[in-house]
Amino acid sequence: RARAAPQERRRRVAPLAAAPAGDQPLLRGIFEIGKRSCDVVLSARRLRWSPIVPESPTGDSSVALQAQEEIIEMKDVFSVKLKRRRFAGQKKGGTLLGITIFKCLNKEENKLTDCAVHLNNLSEDHCQSWFRHLKEILNGFQNRPKSLKVFVNPSSHKREATHIYYEKVAPLFKLADIKTDVTVTEYEGHALSVLKECELQAFDGVVCVGGDGSVSEVAHGLLLRAQMDAGKDTDYVSKPVRAPIPLGVIPAGTTNILAHTLYGIKHAVTATLHIIMGHIQAVDVCTFSTPSKLLRFGFSAMFGFGARTLALAEKHRWMPSSQRKDFAFIKTLADLKPEECELSFLPLQILQEDSHDDGKKKVRMKKGSKDQWQKIQGHFLNVSIMAIPCLCSMAPRGLAPNTRLNNGSMALIVVQNTSRTEFIKHLKRYTSVKNQFNFPFVETYTVREVKVQPRLKSGPDAKENMCLNAEGNYPWNIDGDLMKEASEVHVRVHPQLIDLYGVNTDDLESSQVTCNCF
Repeated sequence: RARAAPQERRRRVAPLAAAPAGDQPLLRGIFEIGKRSCDVVLSARRLRWSPIVPESPTGDSSVALQAQEEIIEMKDVFSVKLKRRRFAGQKKGGTLLGITIFKCLNKEENKLTDCAVHLNNLSEDHCQSWFRHLKEILNGFQNRPKSLKVFVNPSSHKREATHIYYEKVAPLFKLADIKTDVTVTEYEGHALSVLKECELQAFDGVVCVGGDGSVSEVAHGLLLRAQMDAGKDTDYVSKPVRAPIPLGVIPAGTTNILAHTLYGIKHAVTATLHIIMGHIQAVDVCTFSTPSKLLRFGFSAMFGFGARTLALAEKHRWMPSSQRKDFAFIKTLADLKPEECELSFLPLQILQEDSHDDGKKKVRMKKGSKDQWQKIQGHFLNVSIMAIPCLCSMAPRGLAPNTRLNNGSMALIVVQNTSRTEFIKHLKRYTSVKNQFNFPFVETYTVREVKVQPRLKSGPDAKENMCLNAEGNYPWNIDGDLMKEASEVHVRVHPQLIDLYGVNTDDLESSQVTCNCF
């Protein structure tokens, strides 16, 4: 074992180079790393080490091999533990072996994983000193949660959310010393009820383990609670206040649109590490309202084909998930009929798309004035309203590829009435890199407000009101959740209303991540 005292063996220790500002050494010592004695230097920004090279017997330093220095950025470290050898059944104490550092490692295709680096040294005082300094550095990082409220939906997709949480997520939270309060939801609306009553100030964030519907419910509950705490009328919210704490998404559903949009991949460990590391992204949110009440906070919605497909799938809950959705899609496509409605919207004008030195683009928008409402009326097969790109695994371009997570705009995508053959061609484009909007019957707009007013048919055509249910309501697909409403629905976008744990999709390695359309 390497000891703390460097004078025990004659080794060549390289002198420290001049450190840049903010990288002054805090500690320097000797540890065994990978069966080699190493000179280890700790600063607030990084941990670096290089093997100690034995001196030549003749004292000729020219024959000393120069070893490659290795570096860990402290911003990539999420946990540090004292490493001890313990006997079976022993829970405390044990023989000190050194320190283990756990860091977040970037893999291919936007995937994150955790890995451990062992710094072996048998000196208790030496290791305790290094352990304290390492912990102080980690505690200084902003946005890293110490306590989380967790919701697990055991009914999501293949009923695997509970397994995903306790086998993949919870161990990482424990390793990062994050305290959790877990609620396994028992019915639809359970998370919403808990969020209305719980002491949110006791938590640094909320995490949802489930599909898009579960995440939508938690996001809605978090924002609704914010309005209640601010003393606002929750029946009508024109200028909502921001959510007080961030929301984390652990994908355990079928399409996992939000997870793909935030992380670029459906991977529970990646999502968990983004939460642990405190990677926060401000995201735009929509309010969906009738003239008399707030229906929902959400990120995206569909009216027409996408909503009726979901409504039919919900009626066949007894079928397995994949079969139910395939059946509903094919059946709705076979019975394809347009909906007559009037769309009113406030457009946003794109002034300029700026390119920065780092390769990122920033879109600048210009708001229209209140007298610039535009209207279109007709027969539409589908109407999509998206405040986020809506990425997932089935469509390389996404459902709304021209919008962003937080640019204060929505994409309004209108599919006019056309033949079933042409509509299928449009849907197939989502699975390719071709432009799915390059059809004469598809119109796209960048907007900040939309009003959707269905028109009931009368007389001999009244039987063609196909989307109406027994109560006379039209179905809406809001973030994968089914809602039914008879009157006009008013959709507004509210810039950066909630913080989500994740990274901006523009920063991901690959833009070829996406979304199942319906």
